[in-house]
Amino acid sequence: MMTDPIADMLTRIRNAVNVERPHVDVPVSKVKRGVADVLKREGFIWDWVEVAEAPVAQLRLELKYGPSGEHLIRHVKRVSKPGCRIYRRASDLRPVLNGLGITILSTSQGVISDREARQKKVGGEVICEVW
Repeated sequence: MMTDPIADMLTRIRNAVNVERPHVDVPVSKVKRGVADVLKREGFIWDWVEVAEAPVAQLRLELKYGPSGEHLIRHVKRVSKPGCRIYRRASDLRPVLNGLGITILSTSQGVISDREARQKKVGGEVICEVW
């Protein structure tokens, strides 16, 4: 039984990047779609598609690498966990690595990055940090 599906998704991404896979499949959910969409908007992955497979639909993330094969995703860290939820206001959000990384938040306006949260002046649950 999986108690934290978001952590499972982040671990699958981390493992696929470490072995330089072109894509990674994760079971689909609404929050995972939101996280994948933020990763695409911020330039960490090429694209994502929903693949209908039995018994569960999968989310296929097309991973992105640099021109020399360097990893664009170097670090993925789960911040808010099922046992200890972490919430931040928009004014408390600071840029990750001076803007080279992102913080992904779950807000009342959906799953967004820290840049979008500061623009919209909305806070929420901190899902993860990516750089």
